[in-house]
Amino acid sequence: MPIRLPAPPRAGRTTGMPSDRHEHRRATLDRRSALRLACGGTAGVIALGALVGCTGDDVVHEPDPLAAQEVAARSDAAAATAAIAVAPDRHAALAAIAAERTAHADALRTEIDRAIGVYADGTKPAHRTRAGASGPSAVASGSAVPPTPPPSVETLRTQLTASQKSAAELARALTGYRAGLLASISAACAVQTGVLLA
Repeated sequence: MPIRLPAPPRAGRTTGMPSDRHEHRRATLDRRSALRLACGGTAGVIALGALVGCTGDDVVHEPDPLAAQEVAARSDAAAATAAIAVAPDRHAALAAIAAERTAHADALRTEIDRAIGVYADGTKPAHRTRAGASGPSAVASGSAVPPTPPPSVETLRTQLTASQKSAAELARALTGYRAGLLASISAACAVQTGVLLA
């Protein structure tokens, strides 16, 4: 709604005061209307500024499709490490699987962070993600909670087979570097189950 400016004074008037009661009342209403509009406009600008200022921090993003793969890799690494307790004779193979799956998780995290972006000073922007991502949960430090009790080698093989299939399916849905990364991870999981745990 446009703001109405007060009418300019009529020629011959020097005092600037209205000459009769009707004009005085009209001038008062005009001043009140102008003040109301000015206050309303100021409040609107403040509210708009607050809204614009919050939009950057309040955006909730969909989970990165690689996030579930990272969690699965950390879970596999923790399971392989824990399985050493029940199969000490397979220590070398299980330790190699744990190290490789940790490397997979780190590579996935690097790609997720690259997609989010990094500020010039090296810090990462706030990036709130919608809850409900699939996959086992990981602790805040980025390492998965070791399973209790330790899994058998057969249970680990089943878990790695599921990770291999999941990575392969997602690789077919993505393109470029991400597809290649997931295809490589899937192939590595196939080697782990077919060779290291054979």
